[in-house]
Amino acid sequence: MKELIDIRNSICYIVGACQELENNIYILNNNNDLVIAADGGYDSLIKKNIIPDIVLGDFDSVSSMPEHKSIIKYPIKKDETDTFLSYKAGSDRGYEYFVIYGGIGGRIDHTIANIQMLSYIAENKGRGFLVGDGAIITAIHNSFIEFPKDYTGKISVFSAKSTSRNVEITGLGYSAENILLNSSFPLGVSNEFIGKRAKISVGEGTLLVVWYEKPESFIHNIDNFLNI
Repeated sequence: MKELIDIRNSICYIVGACQELENNIYILNNNNDLVIAADGGYDSLIKKNIIPDIVLGDFDSVSSMPEHKSIIKYPIKKDETDTFLSYKAGSDRGYEYFVIYGGIGGRIDHTIANIQMLSYIAENKGRGFLVGDGAIITAIHNSFIEFPKDYTGKISVFSAKSTSRNVEITGLGYSAENILLNSSFPLGVSNEFIGKRAKISVGEGTLLVVWYEKPESFIHNIDNFLNI
């Protein structure tokens, strides 16, 4: 187990099972970061010559049972997904920021489950990032997220709650002040960066924020997003 001290702004990386995932895994490997292989994600990490700190899951999607000094095995019949259990393992060790590979694509039900997990993380004083298929997805709860002025492309904002109040958007193509977003109408889809520093905030509620960025670029820019 890693020390609980000196991990503020450190990252817990969670790597799940996904075909061709190993070509899109970027981990900075700072001293206090934690790397968790969620079930079949172990195979992808090994192909990248990355040894995880923890291997966790029911191991129904690995090529063979891993040989590792820190294995946490769960039954196949359980309420939580392997990815969610990996988040809990990181959270229990004091981590607040989670980068999740292998959570987008593949089975659509697992993608939805992982997006819901982002809301859970945000509402429990953390921040998670799903990275995959050229996209980044995160959730903010009664908080904000900012982007440097050099970002380009599309960005969308959705309410993860039935209502999210006091939403403000500045520095994007479409700005907003003190508006209400709800989960049944996609008012915030297809906004865009315009070469200005951008900020999205919500006073009461949870927002899902989606933008498009290569994994390597996102990881090198991640310090911009470490605010809760």
